[in-house]
Amino acid sequence: MHRFFKITPVLFILISVILLVTTNVYAANKTLIFSAIPDQNQSQLNKRFSKVAVYLSQRLGVPVKYIPVKSYTAAITAFRNSQVHLAWFGGLSGVRARALVENSEAIAQGIEDTQFETYFIAHHSTKLQSSSKFPSGIEGKNFTFGSKGSTSGRLMPEYYIREYFNKKPAEIFNRVGFSGNHSRTIALVQSGAYQVGAVNYKVWQKEIANGNIDLNKLNVIWKTPSYPDYQWTVRGDVDIHWGQGFKMKIKKALTEMNDPELLGVFPRSAFIEAKNSDYLPILNTAKKIGLME
Repeated sequence: MHRFFKITPVLFILISVILLVTTNVYAANKTLIFSAIPDQNQSQLNKRFSKVAVYLSQRLGVPVKYIPVKSYTAAITAFRNSQVHLAWFGGLSGVRARALVENSEAIAQGIEDTQFETYFIAHHSTKLQSSSKFPSGIEGKNFTFGSKGSTSGRLMPEYYIREYFNKKPAEIFNRVGFSGNHSRTIALVQSGAYQVGAVNYKVWQKEIANGNIDLNKLNVIWKTPSYPDYQWTVRGDVDIHWGQGFKMKIKKALTEMNDPELLGVFPRSAFIEAKNSDYLPILNTAKKIGLME
């Protein structure tokens, strides 16, 4: 005669507690990995995000690690493949990444990211001057964008170029290049390797503050209308790995970041909540110029 093991209410509670504790211990030891688009030189990014990793680890109570990537595409691929769980994306890279990962969400953005701008900059030899109107004089010049996947360095400047000339960039400029990042764009135009370029306005302002721009050699000739840009995007499965409510915990940590030194490395004055729908203008623009279907 078989004797069946009977689970009493007390035993059921005990088993549940053991499972809960085991799960929490596992989650606490599991490393949250994040990355970011390489929009500036890597030494600046390492400085910025190593500080963010320490801050998030303290706030979330789990190990947090930043891993660098070599391109915008690599950042999206790492996010899609669950090699990173959280990422600091630009507008376009965020839209692309979220389209590849079910239930992924934009959860935080800088206050400045709601009204972002691209600066068109020119070498002094072009004789182009600052204007509130689109700079028609750039036609026939050598022009460099930033990364091919950049919102501020490629998507938005290309959109306005096409809108004005009703032509593709290759039909407008003598030569078109892609520098890879905003710091490099500034350096190329300042050296005269390219006559005109498009750059993230926050990087421009930071390079000015750091004394890396010679205003005798280049200047801002036009500023685009504002658009939504950078944001923190999280994968849709983080609650499965770290427990219910972990996504909200990340959002809270980011939006409560108030250390001036930490915010200054972005640079942002504060982070606020974001949602996927904030970036519909970016999606629609990417579709208009054929960068997304």
